[in-house]
Amino acid sequence: MAYVIGEPCIDVLDRACLDECPVDSIYEGARALYIHPDECVDCGACEPVCPVEASYYEDDLPKSLVPFLQDNARFFAEPLPGREAPLGSPGGAAKTGVVGADTELVAGHPPRE
Repeated sequence: MAYVIGEPCIDVLDRACLDECPVDSIYEGARALYIHPDECVDCGACEPVCPVEASYYEDDLPKSLVPFLQDNARFFAEPLPGREAPLGSPGGAAKTGVVGADTELVAGHPPRE
């Protein structure tokens, strides 16, 4: 089980959750943030600091955000446009830096102003 970042984060990228995550499991794509499902320790520190309510425990996802559960996992497990190989489990977002790629679900979302 893990926390998931959903649609409200797209084009917002507030990053308050990155500062709160004690295990550095929140990675930055081009337009959204993603929580690594194998690195997340389910502490919930990301949820209350998110100003757009984009972070949810996976069992508590609103129905409209359920597609983001698989999407967050896909960000780490599959090659993406702009990234030829899967990211895998690098063991920390800080050392990885901004990935600069997004899943098709996020990339295909209309830009938020």
